[in-house]
Amino acid sequence: MMEQQLRERMQHVFTHLHAHPEISWQEKATTAYLAAMLTEEGLEPRTFDDMTGFYVDIGEGIPKVGFRTDMDALWQEVNGEFKANHSCGHDGHMTMAIGAALLLNEQKESLPGAVRFIFQPAEEKAQGAKAFVEKGVVDPLQFLFGVHVRPLVELADGMHAPALYHGAAKLFTGTITGIEAHGARPEQGINAIEVAAALVDALKRIWISPTESASIKMTQLQAGGSATNIIPGSATFSIDARAQTNTAMDALTAGLQRAVAAVETLYGATITTTMDAHIAAAQVDEEAKAIMKQAIIDVAGEEHCAPDVVTPGGEDFHFYAYKRPQLQTTLLGLGCGVTPGLHHPNMTFNEQQLPTGARIITRAIMLALQKAEGSDTE
Repeated sequence: MMEQQLRERMQHVFTHLHAHPEISWQEKATTAYLAAMLTEEGLEPRTFDDMTGFYVDIGEGIPKVGFRTDMDALWQEVNGEFKANHSCGHDGHMTMAIGAALLLNEQKESLPGAVRFIFQPAEEKAQGAKAFVEKGVVDPLQFLFGVHVRPLVELADGMHAPALYHGAAKLFTGTITGIEAHGARPEQGINAIEVAAALVDALKRIWISPTESASIKMTQLQAGGSATNIIPGSATFSIDARAQTNTAMDALTAGLQRAVAAVETLYGATITTTMDAHIAAAQVDEEAKAIMKQAIIDVAGEEHCAPDVVTPGGEDFHFYAYKRPQLQTTLLGLGCGVTPGLHHPNMTFNEQQLPTGARIITRAIMLALQKAEGSDTE
């Protein structure tokens, strides 16, 4: 496909996706639009009866190399109105996946093996990768690649990184059950606010090695009603935990369990916690990263290949390798001038970098196919 034709087709896709964002688990129109487009190209997308998203294979045989893109938008206030909004770049990610699929489909008869393109829902809820793992979508794969646009503070426009080292994240919600009492008789109650305050203080005493980046903190607390002379006997709260490695996250989780048990004993209250989301830290495979680096050099030139990026954000792409350790994975960091920043309601980026991203992805897939097929014959 000629460069101008690729750019025009990708621009059309991006414009449509950007104008029709859908939040997690509601990507029905997005799924239908992309699946129909690939069907028109002679491919056979495989959708699901119980969830959004799909996958499609290109080439003959069992796919050993895959590429995953996320599909969902965020729900946020934009210019005074709450709405679905593609402020994390997933519209660009899907566009690059379509571009790479079109390029590979042109040469499917000569591919050394099959490729699986995975269009995954609910990345923002940290649930989509888990759902696709449970459905066996990545089970036949040896290599799995992904991509994420990067803010200017991490990568200059036109500079691309072969690996993104995201941190781990866990989001908890919880309840505190104490005893409600009259404000003049605090000894008869168990004040849920005091219990919450003690838990906040206990979280500060969860110590992690100073060589590890980690934090755990309460981010929401609701207790009490309209009357100010009643000691509240119940409260709800949220806790956000972040760590640069999965080992550090395990330590934070264990610390939270100890803190809860200690505060329960101190106050005689009952505290329950539920983990609502778990994003694994990056587990980058060195061979996959080397392939991506070579792809960046081959397509954009060595002068546009940046060092790996270590970033505090989370990405549920890494859950694939977390649950399937045999997978060799890396996430391409596309430098495209994201500003003011990811998740900003008015986030923009240089869309002209999307065809470059598609060609880097295509090249990485071709290199990985050669590696995978070579390993099969050894």
